[in-house]
Amino acid sequence: MEKLLVVMVMLASCCAETRDLSGKVFVFPRETSKDHVKLMTPKTSFSAVTVCLRFLTDLTRNYVLFSLATPATSNEFVLFKLNTEDVISIQARNSGTHFLSLSFPPNSWHTLCSTWNSVNGIAQVWVDGKPTIKRFIHSGQPISGKPITILGQEQDTYGGGFDAAQSFIGMISRLHMWDYVLSPNEIQRYEEDSNFNPGNVFNWKALDFEITGNILVEDEVM
Repeated sequence: MEKLLVVMVMLASCCAETRDLSGKVFVFPRETSKDHVKLMTPKTSFSAVTVCLRFLTDLTRNYVLFSLATPATSNEFVLFKLNTEDVISIQARNSGTHFLSLSFPPNSWHTLCSTWNSVNGIAQVWVDGKPTIKRFIHSGQPISGKPITILGQEQDTYGGGFDAAQSFIGMISRLHMWDYVLSPNEIQRYEEDSNFNPGNVFNWKALDFEITGNILVEDEVM
C-alpha cells in the first residue's frame, strides 16, 4: 500500500512543475483542440490586471494569446488576436473591446502588454513598447474565484471548451502577470527587459505550469 501511494504521488506531480524559464520559450507547433499550457497561482481575487508577454507566429486567422477563466465566468480576462491584421481584443468579466490600427508583422517577435482596472473599467494595450488609446470594458466588479489560466487555447468553459480554429501556433516567452496596473515606466522596463519587478501572479522566472499535449520548452532564439 505504501509503495502504491508513492507511485500515485509521483504520477500526480510529474506534469506540474515550477521552473525558471529565463531564456526559454513555449513552442506550440500545431493546430489542435487539446494542446495547452496551464498556469497555476494561489491568488483568487484581482481588482486590476496587467499581462505582458512576447510572441512569434505566422498565423493570419483568429488566435488566443491568454485565457483566464473562473467557475463563474469563462472570459474573465482574455487576449485575442482577430483575423484582421491590426486588431487585438481584450475581454474582461465577459465584456470586451477592440484595439485597432496595430501592427503585427508575421514571423517577428512582438511584445504585448495589456492592462485593465476593475474600479474604472479602463483597459489599454502596449505593442512593442507603444501605447494605444484607453478604452472602457467593464467596471465595478473585480475578478473573483479560483482561476484557470491557459496558454494556447481559448476557454469557452471553465478549463475547457477548446476550439482548434482559435488555437495558437508559434512561440510565447517572458510571460508575467500582476494584480495591479503597471505604470508606463514599468511597462517600458519590461519591454527593455531591464530591472522590472516580475509578475506577482505569474513570473516567467518562477513559473508554476503544466503542459498537456505536444508543446515544447526550448531555448529562445532572438
